[in-house]
Amino acid sequence: MTPSASRSTPQRRAVLQVVSEAHDHPTAAEVFDRVSEILPGVGPATIYRTLGMLVESGQILELRVGQSPMRYDRNVDRHDHLICDSCGRVIDVQLPVDRTRSIDPLEARHDFHVASYELRVHGKCADCRKSHKKGMNRG
Repeated sequence: MTPSASRSTPQRRAVLQVVSEAHDHPTAAEVFDRVSEILPGVGPATIYRTLGMLVESGQILELRVGQSPMRYDRNVDRHDHLICDSCGRVIDVQLPVDRTRSIDPLEARHDFHVASYELRVHGKCADCRKSHKKGMNRG
């Protein structure tokens, strides 16, 4: 890491604070809005650069969910995600995977070394299911 990448600035501290306190996997635009409340006058380019640096240094994760904007995750430990296909909500979960029964045979069958893995489970969150039911009851 270069000295400038490890230097702590108010902007970097604010971006890391916002992502670390978020429970909703914010987009860069959402991070910008939240950081702007803490540090008025911060520019979007600073936010994008800082997010990239924090991802590169392993302090946060970048998460692409379909065609929607990149999201940022405070949880850098191995974990999985539930993704609502209606509203885009992302929920961290820990799905138990027996490596000896699933990953190891996969590696052997394909002569492939698995460095890491993440499961993404798609569906509809409770709020979207409720909204859909309300809409059906009106018609």
